[in-house]
Amino acid sequence: MAKKIRQIAIYGKGGIGKSTTTQNLTAGLLELGKKVLVVGCDPKADSTRLLLGGLHQKTVLDTIRDNKTEIKLEDLEKTGFKGVRCVESGGPEPGVGCAGRGIITSISMLENLGAYTEDLDYVFYDVLGDVVCGGFAMPIREGKAQEIYIVASGEMMALYAANNICKGIARYAERGDVRLGGIICNSRNVDRELDLLRAFTKELNTQLIYFVPRNNIVQQAEIRKKTVIEYAPDSSQAKVYRELAQAIDDNTKFTIPTPITQERLEEILIENGMMDLPDNYSI
Repeated sequence: MAKKIRQIAIYGKGGIGKSTTTQNLTAGLLELGKKVLVVGCDPKADSTRLLLGGLHQKTVLDTIRDNKTEIKLEDLEKTGFKGVRCVESGGPEPGVGCAGRGIITSISMLENLGAYTEDLDYVFYDVLGDVVCGGFAMPIREGKAQEIYIVASGEMMALYAANNICKGIARYAERGDVRLGGIICNSRNVDRELDLLRAFTKELNTQLIYFVPRNNIVQQAEIRKKTVIEYAPDSSQAKVYRELAQAIDDNTKFTIPTPITQERLEEILIENGMMDLPDNYSI
């Protein structure tokens, strides 16, 4: 029986650190000896920058636009840190077309070219924004990714986006195998952030799979176009990403989330985070 590839989609509010988190935890999995393919699903094509040492990868859509001859898998893939395979879907020309359709085109082409080889342990889809657009929902809508992780923080809009993503996951879970594996907190040093995320994930019927503390070494590594594990392998933050990778690898808790109302979200924020509001404050 062929080994099942764990296909994982990472979602979250724009700017929350999805790509950074995905690439750093991927580095941790690579150290564990895992074989990984990362598919960047963002028109900016920056989902593999730290694994490749820079933005020098031609995207799938650019390759399609530029090639008049038959496209091969090696035209789309680049090999990076510890053998990780990297693909960037790219997007349409600015102001023209739908970026979500680029994801559909890219994943279909990768399948047709045999990118999902039996030696792979993981495929990661680093997805722009949340799932309000059908194109960006494609990795879960079409059953490509069975595991979803959401990157969030203790900030209100990050939690709002996470809750909105859970609405999409719950909808697709009704007719497929997609499940939520947990929330990854990419800390912004918000007051009582850990308590807030624990309360939030409990309401959503999921887990806080890992709390990533804020550390300036992440930015220092990014400036040098490296993951923290490659740039500072003995640092405390490298240990954090190794532990996150292990938590993902060991995870067996997958649920259908139970998204909450906006009113309940605001209540949780007040109960667990915003401690200095006046007594007469009302939602």
